[in-house]
Amino acid sequence: MKLIKKYLKFIIGIAVLIMAVVVFLLLMQTSDLENGNLKKWRSADLDNRMAAAQILSASDENLELLVKCVDKIASLPESGEMAVRDAMSLCYTGMQLKANN
Repeated sequence: MKLIKKYLKFIIGIAVLIMAVVVFLLLMQTSDLENGNLKKWRSADLDNRMAAAQILSASDENLELLVKCVDKIASLPESGEMAVRDAMSLCYTGMQLKANN
């Protein structure tokens, strides 16, 4: 009987560890807006969008304009699968070109 209890405790311990790892990985996946697509961008709140823009541009300048630009790209038809990084890069490059002219 002691042997069965010992194995049962061991199996329950392993199951709890596996569940903890799975939950951790799922939480890490959902919060990564910078590597997501524009579907995630549209569903994110403004604070997360601003944080992603700051991370991707590595600057605090013109964050509102970058967010509005990516919002505009996200509103285009069939743009849901486009990466947020690509859209942010397009917007940032456009802003730099505009500033240099």
